[in-house]
Amino acid sequence: MEKVTSLFKASWDEVTQHITWPPFKDLQSSSWLVLIASLIFAIVVGLMDAGFQNLLDLFYSLSK
Repeated sequence: MEKVTSLFKASWDEVTQHITWPPFKDLQSSSWLVLIASLIFAIVVGLMDAGFQNLLDLFYSLSK
């Protein structure tokens, strides 16, 4: 149990004393960038999915 307590104390010390956190404004701009990139990626994947679905529907309708 002492090892676990020591681990948590060392982790807390590392997070609070040794890590340099970016300013809040930088985090906000990074968050917006990740949000926009995720939305663009989701739209592209959705369009690809719709395209493949249409191709497969066409293929299966021709094979009947």
